[in-house]
Amino acid sequence: MTATSFLLVLFSAVAHAGWNFLLKRANDHEAFVWWMQLGISVIFCPLAIVLFIMTPIEYPAGWIFVVGTSVLHAFYFVLLGRGYAHGDLSTVYPIARGTGPALVPILGVFILGETISSQAIIGIVTVVVGIFVVYWSGNLTKIFKNPLMFLGEKSTLYALATGLFICLYSVWDKKGVVHVTPFLYMYLMALGSGIFITPYILKARSMGALLDEWRLNHRAIVWVSALTFLAYGLVLTALSLSKLSYVWPAREMGIVAAVLLGSLVLKEPFGRPRLLGSLLVVFGVVLVALAP
Repeated sequence: MTATSFLLVLFSAVAHAGWNFLLKRANDHEAFVWWMQLGISVIFCPLAIVLFIMTPIEYPAGWIFVVGTSVLHAFYFVLLGRGYAHGDLSTVYPIARGTGPALVPILGVFILGETISSQAIIGIVTVVVGIFVVYWSGNLTKIFKNPLMFLGEKSTLYALATGLFICLYSVWDKKGVVHVTPFLYMYLMALGSGIFITPYILKARSMGALLDEWRLNHRAIVWVSALTFLAYGLVLTALSLSKLSYVWPAREMGIVAAVLLGSLVLKEPFGRPRLLGSLLVVFGVVLVALAP
């Protein structure tokens, strides 16, 4: 991974943890996600117009990838919102973000034909181990008694499902940014996923509930819209410069920030195992970032 790609991913990781923290604090998580997509569509419309004029989208490949990523992200955002409705930031975030690094390199090798070094493999494994140490830290005794206990937790199931869609859109978007410039791709993804989510939101929520969420959290919604656009736009840029197998595990540095925000600000449980898991994530990320 190049130094430029690493810095892009680092800034993206911090921004991503930040908007997930604000999403967790929302009153109605799914309504918040809908407003977030609308916010991106409005705030960054002028930039998108300029990018569209300067770098036209390849037809039809570019539009196929835009529609595909919009559908995948629509599921991702709804599942993530439901995860936070049922669980802590410091557990849902590591599970959701950890599932991706476990699957993405495999798909990167078998679908995209990428090759990864032994050092990168060790780093990826370390990241995944660290992520699950963070999650399992307070549940070891329960797990030994009932190894499948996590399947009964809604927050865990939603987080795992979110991670699956992270993996799917990661591989899809690696191909997509070949046909569409990264930040325009990000904008169209937000616009498209917002359109796909709207029928579900209008059926599941009253207009009064949506307006209540805006009144309560309009400042946070604006911030999240900006952070989301920045976070994923930077990742897409990094994907256009480096291998998917290296970029995605490195992005999980945001897990450390999310665990700290959840523990220190939201007062969620925190102990030595979660600290150890966070350090393992950082160490694994460094291995991946320095891999040849």
